[in-house]
Amino acid sequence: MSSLISELLQTGSLVLALCLAIREPDIRRRSLTGETVNIAHIPHAGEILSVLAAVVWSVSVVLFRLSGKRMTPFNLNFFKNALASLLLLATLAIVGIPLVRSVPLTDYLLLFLAGFIGIAVADTMFFQGLNIVGAGLSQVVGCTYPPSVILLSFIFLGERLTWGDIAGTVFILAGIFMSTRHEPPEGTTRADIRRGILLGTMSMILMAVGVVITKPVLDRSPILWATTIRLLGGVFTMMLITAFSRRHRSAWRAFVPSRAWRITVPASVMGTYLAMIIWLSGMKFTQASTASILNQTSAIFVLPVAAIVLGERITRQKLIAVILGVTGVALVTLL
Repeated sequence: MSSLISELLQTGSLVLALCLAIREPDIRRRSLTGETVNIAHIPHAGEILSVLAAVVWSVSVVLFRLSGKRMTPFNLNFFKNALASLLLLATLAIVGIPLVRSVPLTDYLLLFLAGFIGIAVADTMFFQGLNIVGAGLSQVVGCTYPPSVILLSFIFLGERLTWGDIAGTVFILAGIFMSTRHEPPEGTTRADIRRGILLGTMSMILMAVGVVITKPVLDRSPILWATTIRLLGGVFTMMLITAFSRRHRSAWRAFVPSRAWRITVPASVMGTYLAMIIWLSGMKFTQASTASILNQTSAIFVLPVAAIVLGERITRQKLIAVILGVTGVALVTLL
C-alpha cells in the first residue's frame, strides 16, 4: 500500500510540474517526495515528453476500445469529457489561471463552437470508427489530422501550402487505402471497415475544423485555458443533446459507478487529461514540427498494445499502412 501511495504521489507531482511548466518553462518546483523537478533543464525534455504522450495515448486508445464494448460511443464520449473537464478545472486552479478572463464574448463562442464540432461530434464519430476498425487501424486514420489542419488553414486562413504538404497527404491517403484492403476481423465485412475508416477520417477533419476556427483565439490565449473552455463547450452541448434527445438520455447512466469504470475511468484520465498535459508540455520544450511527428508514433506503439490486450493481429498490410501514415506526417511537418 505504501509503495502505491508513493507512486501516486510521484505521478501527481509530475503532472503538477508539467502543468506549471506549461505556464512558465523555467519554474522549479519541489515535488511531494522531496525531489527537485526542473523539466526545462532535462536534455531533450520536449522530445521525451512528446514520445511519452504518444505512448499514453496508444494505451488510452486500447482502453477506449475495451470501454466501447460496455458503453455507446456517445455515452463514452460524454463521460470522458465530463471527467476531464473536472480535472482541467482543478489544474487551472493549481496553476493560477482564472476560468473567466477579460476577453471578447466571441472568443468564448468560438471555443464553445469548436467544442461542439471537434469534441461532441468528432470524438463520438472517432469512437464509432474505433469500435469498427480496431485500435491499430484507427491510428492510421488519425494521421489524416495534420494535413487536414494544414489544408483548412490554407483555404480559410491563407497559410502557405508546400510540396511537402501535398506529398505527405498522398502518403497518408496511400496508408488509408492500404487499411481498406486489410482483412476484416471476424464478424466484420470490408464494407464495415470502409465505413469505420470514413467515420475516423471525418472525425479528424472535424477536429481540424475546430482547431482552425479557434486559431485566432489560441494565438492570444493561454492554451490550457482555451483547451478547458473548448472541452466545457463540448460537455455543455452534449448535455443539451441529452435534454432534447430521448435516444441519448441514457448517457447519464454512465456516471453511476459500475464495473465499466475499471476501464473507462483510467482511459478517460489518461487519454483526455494526462496525454493532453504531457502533449502540451512536449510542445513547450521542443519545436512544434518535431513534437507533431513524435506524437504520431502512437500509430506504432498501439500495434503491440492492441495485439496483447485486444488480440489484434499485426499484419504486413497494417505495418505498411502505419509506415505510410507516419511518413506522410513527417513530410507534411518537415518540408
